[in-house]
Amino acid sequence: MSKSKQIADAIIAQGMLPLYFNADETVSVDILKAVYKAGVKALEYTNRGEAALANFKKMVTVRNTEMPGMLLGVGTVKNLQTAKDYLAAGADFLVSPGFVKEVADYAVANDIFYAPGCMTPSEIIAAENAGIGFIKLFPGNMLGPEFLSGIKDIFPKLLFMPTGGVDTTRENIEGWFKAGVCAVGMGSKLISKKLMEAKDYATIEKMTKEVLDLIGTIKK
Repeated sequence: MSKSKQIADAIIAQGMLPLYFNADETVSVDILKAVYKAGVKALEYTNRGEAALANFKKMVTVRNTEMPGMLLGVGTVKNLQTAKDYLAAGADFLVSPGFVKEVADYAVANDIFYAPGCMTPSEIIAAENAGIGFIKLFPGNMLGPEFLSGIKDIFPKLLFMPTGGVDTTRENIEGWFKAGVCAVGMGSKLISKKLMEAKDYATIEKMTKEVLDLIGTIKK
């Protein structure tokens, strides 16, 4: 099995991909530990600040010593150099807010999992034609499950994951899965700025486990 297929399978099995960024290295690592304890085996750390790469390197070090089987990806990849920097730092997969062809071409050629953000059929077609099989619907709250329901038959071979505004309620998550997603990206509705500022890792762990359990019941 290819590496990219293994990562896609891990995200699908998990049913959601948590994502966050924090400028503080210790907070970034402690959130990683909290979601790992909750049962998360794949996580996206977003490249949204000057400290992101250094923080990510520390997270990889901790992962390698304390978290067997944990997949660490990087989000907000907007160009090939950023992708290469994070891959060199130990990233297992790449995620973008949009479709970046140079990243897609590099990922496909090197068997690297890459989920580009798309919000129109034209963007999804461009990604599919580049060899991408896993699409991030972004921003999810603007598109809504109805968007996916309307286009899914056009793209029978693609996997879809909404990110942006997906919340932790059963109604919201179930709506997406009924529309045909394989997983949901969970950002600030799960790992909120308020919880990060309070360093409330126990609540982050608890909420993450609750969402994982909820998705498990929805997928049955």
